[in-house]
Amino acid sequence: MKLSFSVLSGIIQGIAEFLPISSSGHLSIFQNIFGMSDGSAITAFNVLLHAGTLIAVFVVYWRDIFALIPAFFSLCKKIFQKKFGFRYYTESERLLILMVIATIPLIVIALTGLDDYLEKVNGCLWAIGLILVFNGFVLFVSDRVGKQNISIGQLKPSRAFGVGLCQMCALLPGLSRSGSTITGGLLCGLERESAVKFSFMLSIPAILGACVLELPDLFSGQSAIASSQWGIYLIGAAVAAVVGVLAMKLLQYISRKANFSMFSFYCFAVGAFALIYDLVR
Repeated sequence: MKLSFSVLSGIIQGIAEFLPISSSGHLSIFQNIFGMSDGSAITAFNVLLHAGTLIAVFVVYWRDIFALIPAFFSLCKKIFQKKFGFRYYTESERLLILMVIATIPLIVIALTGLDDYLEKVNGCLWAIGLILVFNGFVLFVSDRVGKQNISIGQLKPSRAFGVGLCQMCALLPGLSRSGSTITGGLLCGLERESAVKFSFMLSIPAILGACVLELPDLFSGQSAIASSQWGIYLIGAAVAAVVGVLAMKLLQYISRKANFSMFSFYCFAVGAFALIYDLVR
């Protein structure tokens, strides 16, 4: 792999993982048109790119993340004391519960192995194009929902599970994880900024779980990274981390000042490009 390819992939991953335009869809288009023919190498590289964006989440939300550690132990104590009502829990304890509930659909998918079948769409540009167009409609809808304006702490567990179902659907390349979960959060009544924050926090178990499952393959098997390539791969991951922080800050700003229509039209354009390119090549 060339260094330029690694850096460009890191930029794409950092931007598209957090802006609601689908990192998997953009990486698939980029790698299919310009990129690597070795599917196992792509898998290994993408794992490291996702690890880079996970670092970005920790940089931006480190206070909330580290607050979850004592919250876990205090929550266990309260459960042992048979304090099951949400009224007993702190904001961090509630966030932890909601994150666990919203992650259940992803766990089910991982245990059944359905995610492996969904990833096969990566090699089909016309399908990715169609899904990106659908993602544009999802974002278009997100600007027209969300009337209750509740905070994360007021979100009911059943509605958190609904957000998790939206995240599960985003396993399809071209359907943005952040866009789906933000839209799901808005549909469940979260205010826009809270929906963005909950989406970013949900990316922690999602990305971490994917990295842990794929980690052994980075050192052995068909996906093992050659020693001469580690430096180039890690540079791409570092670029994804830096660009990811900037993308998160940008989306936080946009959620306060504007709507997501610009991303909707962008997805329409990229999806149409992928469809046309795949038909004429």
